[in-house]
Amino acid sequence: MSGSIKAIRGMQDLLPQKKRYYRQVEDAARHIFARHGYEEVGLPLLESTPLFKRLVGEATDIVEKEMYTFDDRNGDSMTLRPEGTAGLVRFVNEHGLAFNQTQKLWYAGPMFRYERPQKGRYRQFEQIGVECVGIPGPDVDAELLLMCAALWRRLGIESMVRLELNSIGDVASRQAYIEALVNYLSDRREALDEDSQRRLTTNPLRILDSKSATTQAILDDGPQIESYLDADSTDHFEALCAILDAAEVPYTVNRRIVRGLDYYNRTVFEWVTDELGAQGTVCGGGRYDALIGQLGGRDTPGVGFAMGVDRLALMLEQLESPAEAPDLYALSVGESARTLALTLADRLRQAVGARVIVHLGSGKLKAQMKKADASGARFALIIGEDELAAGEVSLRDLRETGEQQRVKFGDLNAIVAERLGH
Repeated sequence: MSGSIKAIRGMQDLLPQKKRYYRQVEDAARHIFARHGYEEVGLPLLESTPLFKRLVGEATDIVEKEMYTFDDRNGDSMTLRPEGTAGLVRFVNEHGLAFNQTQKLWYAGPMFRYERPQKGRYRQFEQIGVECVGIPGPDVDAELLLMCAALWRRLGIESMVRLELNSIGDVASRQAYIEALVNYLSDRREALDEDSQRRLTTNPLRILDSKSATTQAILDDGPQIESYLDADSTDHFEALCAILDAAEVPYTVNRRIVRGLDYYNRTVFEWVTDELGAQGTVCGGGRYDALIGQLGGRDTPGVGFAMGVDRLALMLEQLESPAEAPDLYALSVGESARTLALTLADRLRQAVGARVIVHLGSGKLKAQMKKADASGARFALIIGEDELAAGEVSLRDLRETGEQQRVKFGDLNAIVAERLGH
């Protein structure tokens, strides 16, 4: 068989330098979520296809044309998860975690959608999701947004993102608006862009997301969703905005935000950026108070969001965050010295918590020193014939003074700990 086999289109390989940014996002998220009392759960990659048809909506783009769906050997229809909320709701309902309980949960992992690959949009993409089940009020909506803001600060991208939010009301008010919107746009159908014409009979709310300037101009003169909101949804939204104002979290009310899934009600929001071209949304979510009831459980309020790790990683790349350099790079000459280097490095990792790279394989000391310098390590740990005979190592400062001192084996841990400030 000839020819090389490459990664499937839309499925990206993550080289070490790129994976570093993904890990940075997840580590920061894990830290922030734990401080707010959210616990991590694990969800399967495969779910029963009817789960997404029922909860996401059969008329959505995801279900209509983006899911990876197949029959297993028993003839049951399975789908690689295209998003996380439906699976989380199934998880909560199946394990009896919703009734008279509050659940603050988060998850991370790959999702799959058959979309046109482009910068920041892949067919396998990494997502982090947060869901809170059991609290109906605007306070939890606000907590999620405050938590996002804290995460952006920790990642150093708070100046690169902005919050846009909206209310789409309860089921009845949203349906009334949809009917008014369809009636208005039906008389102007021929002037709409092609996607909007199709969505007019399948998922009319998604027309609000149209990138067509002509369609947007038509929408400007049409019915506006705020005119159809029920009183409770209006009060909920005003209370949410008041909390954000008090917390000094800037936001913009964007009445065109509806999100692309059928399960949202009341609060919907997006964190957007201008740094990634067309793929401007880095985090989005909202309230879904009817989902658990749709699975046969008791009606239970819920709210959550999902963030695109791929897009956040691209933003961190733009910041040129430095790689996590090792503390020490261990060099050695000869097999006995190399064995000792491995042993001392292991002791330093355990006793001091130092990040140590040991040069493996052969190589002249000069070549090893070049690699030590290129690694970004603060110190070089050198074991040559002289050091080995004396029961010592040479410790060289690679970043500041360039000074080198001889250290007894038994004193190494303490001296390194002092130098590193541990």
